Order: sequence, then structure tokens, then C-alpha cells
Amino acid sequence: MKIISWNVNGIKAVMKKGFIDFIKKQNPDVLFLQEIKAGEKDFSNLKKSLDYNFYINEAEKKGYAGTAVFYKLKPLKITSGIGNKKYDKEGRVITLEFPNFFLINVYVPNSGRGLSRLDYRKNWDKAFLTYLKKLKKKKPLIVGGDFNVAHEEIDLARPKQNYNKTAGYTQVEIDGFEKILKIGLVDTFRKLNKNKIAYTYWSYRFNARAKNIGWRLDYFLVSEEIMEKIKDSLIFSEIKGSDHCPICILFNNLNN
Repeated sequence: MKIISWNVNGIKAVMKKGFIDFIKKQNPDVLFLQEIKAGEKDFSNLKKSLDYNFYINEAEKKGYAGTAVFYKLKPLKITSGIGNKKYDKEGRVITLEFPNFFLINVYVPNSGRGLSRLDYRKNWDKAFLTYLKKLKKKKPLIVGGDFNVAHEEIDLARPKQNYNKTAGYTQVEIDGFEKILKIGLVDTFRKLNKNKIAYTYWSYRFNARAKNIGWRLDYFLVSEEIMEKIKDSLIFSEIKGSDHCPICILFNNLNN
């Protein structure tokens, strides 16, 4: 089983930059998208070009946030959001339930320029944690997406300059992420690549991507009990089209 996750920073924009060719080449069983900035009608061309079922969680605000899932394996159930009206209007979570696990696509809120949304982010993290705990009591979790946090110093190019100053690397955000890990989830890429420096996001400013001044903000987290089924956890840093690159997780015998 192959799952790919990608913050596309606008589905309409990335479709002009080789998106369909990339998906056809990789042929994932499930594709998570974040920051689609679009609604159902904007996926009509994709539905003609790709052999997938589609589920879209559009934000109330047009052209903002939102998530989508393309899938070939039929789930038992698909739901939007985390059951909290305050946080669900931005279209940030889609959950697919399968017999032996939950797949969760998440686009965690950015804390904003000048950390203007840090309090909102802190409370969102709490609500999302409550949601994950509830699901985890039923069956294992596979959570993928843009978590908008660099967990450790190795996960960004300039940790000292950004710590507690820049969205994505404040102690509040780090603590929120660590609380998610502490319920029994594993950061798959770091588990398999202890000291590897790899990023998933580069600012469009200052020629950051060419200089590899990046951040690892995108993750696949899995319940500890299914970590042994993971064949690999990959970052496709060479794939452009967005300020984020895709990430991928490969499983062996996930349904057994």
C-alpha cells in the first residue's frame, strides 16, 4: 500500500505544473492533499484524468485552506472535520475508516505572520489531540499531512534564528506536536532516518529552495503497533509545483 501526502498550495495552480503526470507515475492507493484552495467543481478535470474516487472538504471561506483525498480502496466510512464547529469550518481534516485502521488527512493551522494565530493554533492542537485519542481507542491510526511545525533542530535549516519568533518553530507548536506523539504515534521518517537532513517546505522568498533553506513540516505519523509494517517513508524533495513537496509512506501487509 502506498500513500502520498502533498500540500499543493492551490490545486488549480499545481495542475499546471505537472501534478497529473506525477500522480499517474506514482500511482498511490491513497493521496492526501492539503491547502487545496478550491471546491468540488474545481476537481472536474482531475476526475476525468485520474482513476480515483474523490472526497473534498472545502473551507467555508473561498480560496482558502481545505483538504482532499483521492482513493482506490473503498473505506467503510469517510468523515469531515473533528466534530468541533469552531475548527471545522476551514476544511482541515478528512478521516477514512478501514477495517483495521483509520487514515487521517490533516492540514494544521499556520500560526501566522507575527504569530498572530498562535493562540488559535494552540487550542486547535488540543482539539485535534482529543479527536485522535478518541479514534485511537478503536483502532490504529495513520495520520498524514502538513502539521505546520518543525519538531526538532534537524527539521529546519535555521533553528536558532527562528525559535519562538517564526510560525512553525515555537515551543507552543513543538509541545502540541509532542503531545500527539505521546499518545503512541511514531514520526515515520525520523524513525527510519535518524540523522538525515531533509525538508518538505521552502519559502518562495530569498531563493530558499535553490539554497535548500527549508523546513520539514509534513509528516506521516502511525500508531506504534503498525510501525513494523512500514517499508519506507519518503520525501520527494525534487518534485516542484508547490512551496511544499510530496511525502510518501509504503506499507507491507497493512490489511493483515
